[in-house]
Amino acid sequence: MSGQRPRVALVGATGHGLWHRRRIAPLHEAGRLRLVALVDVRPVEPAPDAPVPDGVEVFTDHREMLRAARPDVVVVCTPPHTHLPIALDVLAAGADLLLEKPPVLSVAEHRTLSAAVAETGRACQVGFQALGSAALAELLAAVRDGRLGTVTGIATVASWQRDDAYYGRAPWAGRRSADGRPVLDGALVNPLAHAVMQCLAVAAAAGGGAPVAIELERYRTRPIEVDDTASLRVTLDEGPVVVAAVTLAGEEFIPGEVIVHGTRGRAVLEYPTDRLMLPGEPGLREVPGRVSLLENLLDHRADPARVPLIAPLSRTGGFTAVAGAVHAAPEPLLLGGDLVAATGEGPARVTTIRGINGALRRAAEELALLSELPVGWAARPYRVALPVADRPVADRTGTWTRRMRCDGK
Repeated sequence: MSGQRPRVALVGATGHGLWHRRRIAPLHEAGRLRLVALVDVRPVEPAPDAPVPDGVEVFTDHREMLRAARPDVVVVCTPPHTHLPIALDVLAAGADLLLEKPPVLSVAEHRTLSAAVAETGRACQVGFQALGSAALAELLAAVRDGRLGTVTGIATVASWQRDDAYYGRAPWAGRRSADGRPVLDGALVNPLAHAVMQCLAVAAAAGGGAPVAIELERYRTRPIEVDDTASLRVTLDEGPVVVAAVTLAGEEFIPGEVIVHGTRGRAVLEYPTDRLMLPGEPGLREVPGRVSLLENLLDHRADPARVPLIAPLSRTGGFTAVAGAVHAAPEPLLLGGDLVAATGEGPARVTTIRGINGALRRAAEELALLSELPVGWAARPYRVALPVADRPVADRTGTWTRRMRCDGK
């Protein structure tokens, strides 16, 4: 490719878009890229660590931007339910794409976007930035090399807190639909989506196949339409089960752990901090280094044969299948009474489920759902077979029935 700097645009330049602007700014200054356009329906203000360089045009419509600025690469950081139409427009305009997670809302949308990527020949990277972690790379190598023996299960546990203001951050927050379209929000598929994706990446390294079924329990501590607490078990067509036990109404903070159970030992990856413990090690140790997904995309554009994408759309098909099923699940159970404690007032109010941390940790260790533990408030799980994003839907009920842990509920 020519030595010209790639022309980069950002669609969704406020809110979480500031995170992308902070990462684009030093690359613009260093001459790695040229920021040419920002797009947002809200006013775009400069920030000390995210300036708007001279010559950058600001638009309110992404189609107008594509026609006028003619970018080579577009970063899309808009609400999830807007991803697919914007991404299709970007690819049709001949630009490569860095698309925030979750990439799309359903397996059908994943197939539509995959077809557009293949037809246009453009690159599509998905914003699961934790996949660029050196700590994850070391864990995946240990799994492939047999250091853990046969992997029998993979779990993630996280305990965060979100206040009422979090659910007022946008019209779609905490909702199942907005503007007549489905919305993907909730603990499992938005703030803790990285935890689920990390588990699926480890499962792939352990020989796991595509997700074929889920068992799901969803809970909420406020009048929202999505989960702020959940336990999930994913059955793959081959390989270990994957369990997620997470909350946004937690007690002591658990940043997010991926726990790999093997016949030769146990590994733990604290994925937000890039700390890792492999079998035989006394505790977590820091493994520094993360590859920027935007820089990886730029390197891939320059030499696609030598530099593969870290998070191509094809790697996220399993996550999309799980996320779509979570969205389609029944409304989460509302918890209250003495079980839930509230502190603070107004937008700063925080809710906490008493005893939740111990229950989530036990679920992760035993690869269990909350309803399979002595948790008196747990609900009956929702169970469903999954379509697979990258191949036609088939009847996998027999496989699921043979391999899932069934308690008769």
